[in-house]
Amino acid sequence: MQSNSFRGRKKANIQIIPLIDIMFFLLASFMLVSLSMATTKSVKVSLPTAQTGNPDNHPNTLAISVDVTGGIYLDKRPIGRNELQAELTKIHAANAATRVIITGDVDVRYGIVIAVLDRVRGAGIENVAFQTRDPEAHAR
Repeated sequence: MQSNSFRGRKKANIQIIPLIDIMFFLLASFMLVSLSMATTKSVKVSLPTAQTGNPDNHPNTLAISVDVTGGIYLDKRPIGRNELQAELTKIHAANAATRVIITGDVDVRYGIVIAVLDRVRGAGIENVAFQTRDPEAHAR
């Protein structure tokens, strides 16, 4: 009798196409989240515009922001000028491939941004970039 009951059942088979769709969705989601994380590491400032420049998102990137009042932030965390170099030296010692993106408000004093750049270079970090705003995106 048991052999008759097995003949009426369908054989189970695994459908791989829905699994592939789910994996592509997860991959796309993780890529979008990781791209947006690069911009959320800095404090909101009014960036100056630049005609040239290319977006550069790499791992091991630190964001240093200088707001209009001259306050300095390391990955959204307020930090003093003297503490900045010590913290960057410690981070650079742990990972020599560390990159820094400096964002400064359009109205910030030039001397403060140069002082931040000097402390970044004093920590031994040579991969430094300045973030600007795309004029086409600003016009929209």
